[in-house]
Amino acid sequence: MVKKFIPLIVVVALVTLIVSLFLMLASKNQMVVIKEQNLKKLPYELVVNKYQDSDCGMLIDDLRDVSQVISPSGKTWFFHDHGGFVKWLEDKAFKDEAVIWVMSRDTKKYIDAKSAFYSLTDKTPMGYGFGAYEKKVDGSVDFDTMRLRMLRGETLNNPHIRKKLLGK
Repeated sequence: MVKKFIPLIVVVALVTLIVSLFLMLASKNQMVVIKEQNLKKLPYELVVNKYQDSDCGMLIDDLRDVSQVISPSGKTWFFHDHGGFVKWLEDKAFKDEAVIWVMSRDTKKYIDAKSAFYSLTDKTPMGYGFGAYEKKVDGSVDFDTMRLRMLRGETLNNPHIRKKLLGK
């Protein structure tokens, strides 16, 4: 009779061990997905490998193309590719009132996303191609154009757009 329960006991013990390991690792890393009470609506200074992208869920391991979206209530979400925040924000009730900060590739500081200029051909984490710049660069577009291109799927992930912009 006891032999029938041994496999069940082993499975329960393994599941308990795995769950315990995950909980222990999660408490050590303290991944940040969202921050609340950002009432001044200023960008946070991020640390690599501590924040999670709110669109795709990946770990933010490079700050070159990071962006932050802040709702009117002060909730802040983080993104590692500017195209991701465009997709994510589209169905949010506060999309027109959101404060959006993007990391500028040329000045290496946070700037207002709506006044930034966007390259169409930069290598970005999700492959969309929209690097943000404080100063206008050749071939760059404004925020509204970048947003529209992203929503239409006119990114470097689209083979036709890639060929048109990069010739490959």
